[in-house]
Amino acid sequence: MTALPHVFEPSGPVPAPPAGRTWEGLMDMALALARKGASAGETPVGALLAGPEGHVLAQAHNAPIRLHDPTAHAEILALRAAGARLHNYRLNNCTLIVTLEPCPMCAAALVHARVGGLVFGAADAQAGAVISRAEYLDVPFCNHKVWHMGGIRAQACADLLRDFFAARRAAG
Repeated sequence: MTALPHVFEPSGPVPAPPAGRTWEGLMDMALALARKGASAGETPVGALLAGPEGHVLAQAHNAPIRLHDPTAHAEILALRAAGARLHNYRLNNCTLIVTLEPCPMCAAALVHARVGGLVFGAADAQAGAVISRAEYLDVPFCNHKVWHMGGIRAQACADLLRDFFAARRAAG
């Protein structure tokens, strides 16, 4: 991973965290999910979707290996679970908290789900589609804008990924 700054300029005014929560506390929950994924042999990315009242609507970790599904990224699984719970694919006024900057597929899904905001931990210099390699959430032709902020617990998120891949390389 190429080193990027740990705190990124928000896309605009960032709303306060959902009621009774902090961005750091929510990211700690996402990190716990990422660790659970790592324990299952999946790339350690965790995501949760918080409603405006502070409750967690859905949570997930990466699971493409277990599910035999290349789209089973933590963000996609959390969006699917929240949509099923609410009986609505539109997740207005919700915020996705994820340990790694979303890829193009996940960034596009945030727009289509009408998620209000995105908070991510570590930047992804290889495939990040929010600030690192592309700016999918800021393209002028999208009919929905998602505010975004990165760098929350960035070092812990990056360390988890680095350690996971170092262990895999060492194991052969």
